[in-house]
Amino acid sequence: MTGAEADDYTERLGNDRDLWEGEATTPRAFKLIQGYIWHPRDQAVDLAAYLPETLGPDVHLLFDAMPAAPFTFFDDGTLSATQVVYQLTVVAIVQPGQVPDALLTEAAERLGERLETTPQGVGWQLMSDLREVD
Repeated sequence: MTGAEADDYTERLGNDRDLWEGEATTPRAFKLIQGYIWHPRDQAVDLAAYLPETLGPDVHLLFDAMPAAPFTFFDDGTLSATQVVYQLTVVAIVQPGQVPDALLTEAAERLGERLETTPQGVGWQLMSDLREVD
């Protein structure tokens, strides 16, 4: 970079989408957390009794049973065919000017607290997934 180019350079942090689309003026949906939750097939667990539909204002928790896990074994060697596996997603409606990163931290804490109340045998694997849902 030459001296003139360096003078014009501005470091940018965060979402670059507004560079080509302009500042958001309407609410946008963001996926915050994605992962799996499971329990043994012979254990009747009503996950809805442990996991709330919302984790805060405009932050929604979704989970759906999968016909089969997307993997054959768990880390401990347990066959996934012996478990009921659900896909879990946390989605937030982000208002203009609101930063989804802050919602991720709050939602992860609330979700963690609720997961810790589930019965023994329930497991989960979750990852942050900060992506806008188009």
